[in-house]
Amino acid sequence: MLSSASRHRESPEQGPMSNILERTLGILELLSQQGEGMELATLAERLNMPKSAAHRLLVDLVRMGYVRQPRELGEYHLTSKLISLGLTYLSKTGVVDIAQPLIDRLAEQTGELVRLSVVDGDRLTWVARAQGARQGLRYDPDMGSIARLSCSSSGWAWLATLPDDTALAMVAQQGLGLPQEYGPNAPADLQAVLRVIQETRARGYSISEETYTAGLNAMATVVRLQGQGAMGTLSVAGPSARLTRERMEALGPALLECAAQLASASGASPLLTRNSAQARPIYAE
Repeated sequence: MLSSASRHRESPEQGPMSNILERTLGILELLSQQGEGMELATLAERLNMPKSAAHRLLVDLVRMGYVRQPRELGEYHLTSKLISLGLTYLSKTGVVDIAQPLIDRLAEQTGELVRLSVVDGDRLTWVARAQGARQGLRYDPDMGSIARLSCSSSGWAWLATLPDDTALAMVAQQGLGLPQEYGPNAPADLQAVLRVIQETRARGYSISEETYTAGLNAMATVVRLQGQGAMGTLSVAGPSARLTRERMEALGPALLECAAQLASASGASPLLTRNSAQARPIYAE
């Protein structure tokens, strides 16, 4: 039986991040959101772990080149090593090679930000983009982030290809993106999500108005071959003052055409081909 002193020593190690791998990944994910870096005490508090444990993991991450500390006792920052790994992986999948010319053309047509996401299990991850805006307001999020299914145009486009119960289960598992955290018009419950899924399914592409970010509108459709599951999604996003609902409806045919071209070219990408083969069951009329 453990002594009270032993139990006291071990208790800080218990909790939601007791696993070393989970803690390490937690550090990397948290630092990825901090462009200005983060001090040890703040990082340990945010991740609910002892400072000593956080320091040991940070020392290992610095040694391996994933994290740097520009000055002693200063903030910790991510290095570009993770970015390099991601770009190397994407270069081997062929996604960017086949997608970039097509999304560049759509960005030129729309004058807005065009993004390609790929289906990764139960997630959508943005992997390629093209910025069509030459002046004025521009919307330019970081690549590699994961779309919130309940309130993003990309999420709605994908969910619309799935049976309703499957789509809602995925939203529930990921969690709702509520208005106070995302856009002011984000669906606040599963019934509201279901309504926009059904509207998207009927239209053939999604239209979101300030649901993901305040002041941002977007539209999206899936990239898939006829009768197969989604490989990913293609979206157009821009400031709500410029990318109005009327303009998005006018751009719908161009979006659908580009997505069809991407699907036709997907055979050149092992990742997209694999995603299509492993896709979830699709919605049936």
